[in-house]
Amino acid sequence: MHRSVYMLMLAGAAALSLTAPPAQAQETLVLKARVTDGDGRITLGDLFDNAGPAADVVVGARMGTSAVLDAGQVQARVRQAGQSWPNPQGLRRIIVTAGADGETAVVAKAQAGRTKQVLVFTRALGAGEIVAPADLAYQSVQAHLAGGALVAEAETAIGKTVRSPVREGGVVRPTDLTSPVVVRRAEMVKVTWDMNGVSLSMTGAAQKDGAVGDVIMVQNPQSKKLIEAVVTGPGSAATGETAQRLRSQALYSSR
Repeated sequence: MHRSVYMLMLAGAAALSLTAPPAQAQETLVLKARVTDGDGRITLGDLFDNAGPAADVVVGARMGTSAVLDAGQVQARVRQAGQSWPNPQGLRRIIVTAGADGETAVVAKAQAGRTKQVLVFTRALGAGEIVAPADLAYQSVQAHLAGGALVAEAETAIGKTVRSPVREGGVVRPTDLTSPVVVRRAEMVKVTWDMNGVSLSMTGAAQKDGAVGDVIMVQNPQSKKLIEAVVTGPGSAATGETAQRLRSQALYSSR
């Protein structure tokens, strides 16, 4: 009797071994350095070389030319898919950007420690607003976000006008700024002329807006002639030797 029960147990175990699926080994995924994406759906197959059965798992969407994925969330999605990604590079973000060939590339540039100390805006500013000292601060940002021409010194930006809206935390670039307008079109401007120690002045109507250092035309109210002058401040401009000196300084500083 006991022998019969034992034989039945062996037969049952053998049957289970034939029908039960083998346990799948957990795959360690390898993040791609570059991958194309044509439909805006970012999947594990887009991100990893060996995603296998998990390749179609969606982890994000690209609405424009770029998208940012949180590395921790990607790691969680990998675990849910039964795979493993230990994130050996210590990434915090995975940046999805449009490549030069029109394709989308996953660029893993947000490595821990790869930061750069740069000047940023501390609040959002609208076009035309003048930058104050409190609007600027030095902060560490991811190195790949701080490429190209930057404004290095806060003094360079303070007092300038924002060309177009900027966001809080945005890196300060020369293209974001312009000199504030101090003379408005049709405004009466005092133009001073000096040459060889002789100085004369007249008041005329500015023909366009101008910032300090800009060349504008001012109309003489009596003769109606136009005089070329360099804006020196609110409601004032210069011609003659002073204007020449200002132009030389502007040319030198732009080099």
